[in-house]
Amino acid sequence: MRIALLAHLRHPIAPPFAGGLEAYTWTLADGLAARGHVVTLFASGDSDARFALDPVIPVHHERSHAGLEHRGDAGLKAHCDTGYAAACDRIAAGGFDVLHNNSLSRLPLEKRRIAATPTVTSLHVPPYDALRWFVQASAAPGHRITAPSRAHLDAWWPAGAPPEASVLHNGIDPAAWPYRPDGDGSAVWCARITPDKGAHHAIAAARRAGLPLTLFGPIEEPDYWAAQVAPRLGGAIRYGGRLGGAALAAEVGRASVFLTTPCWDEPFGLAAVEAMACGLPVAGFARGAVPEVVGEAGALATPGDAAEDVAEDVAGLARAIGEALAIPRRVPHGRVLRLFTRARWLDRCEELYAQARAGG
Repeated sequence: MRIALLAHLRHPIAPPFAGGLEAYTWTLADGLAARGHVVTLFASGDSDARFALDPVIPVHHERSHAGLEHRGDAGLKAHCDTGYAAACDRIAAGGFDVLHNNSLSRLPLEKRRIAATPTVTSLHVPPYDALRWFVQASAAPGHRITAPSRAHLDAWWPAGAPPEASVLHNGIDPAAWPYRPDGDGSAVWCARITPDKGAHHAIAAARRAGLPLTLFGPIEEPDYWAAQVAPRLGGAIRYGGRLGGAALAAEVGRASVFLTTPCWDEPFGLAAVEAMACGLPVAGFARGAVPEVVGEAGALATPGDAAEDVAEDVAGLARAIGEALAIPRRVPHGRVLRLFTRARWLDRCEELYAQARAGG
């Protein structure tokens, strides 16, 4: 098939990845190309040049409009809308068999565009008002909509999803996250360093549990880093920087437990799956999709909803760390092999493409 992949534009689709959405889109492009499909990646122009790249905007907008995401900036909105509108026109005229839309933009959801090209839209964010109504109105025989977890699908359609919407669990290549039978007794945490990822909770819980902890990830919000993370580093708690590929897999694989501390309803939690592939059990907060992803491969604490619950959150997470450490490493590894492999994910994507084409 000739497949167009439409990406989000905040960061380049290239390693080392800024977050799960960038990793998702890159892995999708790589996996589909390996299966013989002709893939064109519509993304920022500074994305990975190994792909056939059609730039939506010249550079990712965190470079051209730094710090303006989620701030309702009219200039950024116009910049992205202009790029997406032109890209959607090129896709409609390009003779593609299917579009896989990962953009978080309303423009590919217009009925005239879905009528022009069979489309699969994957949802990666909560149902905020700027996108919710467009998604819910876009269900059609030639448009398949996916959520990465049942919890996320239910958040978008609390009263029940339409037949065109379904769960598509994310997948990874287990070979890229090698299994190790033993850990070194430490904890590891990997995510964007922002308040909604909760690095400060991981630090406090690791100290309470008496475990060394290494944090990895890009510092996306410097004010949060300076106020809540950097002052808490020292001793057995350290920041390992932003790594990617084999270097990050090696660092994760040598630890004994993975911490996930979302302060929002996580749609999936790709970093936890990557750690589980290495054999790490997970300790974390039971938010969003985390219980669905982790299952028997970890121990989870129920977080509170108010500032006064922070001490209780930390105590609960520290207890979960102790429980997770007792889980044999073969358990998380086996869960990934059953449910979250790239091959399984790509098989399902190809099924969805066929459904969209048949409906269109």
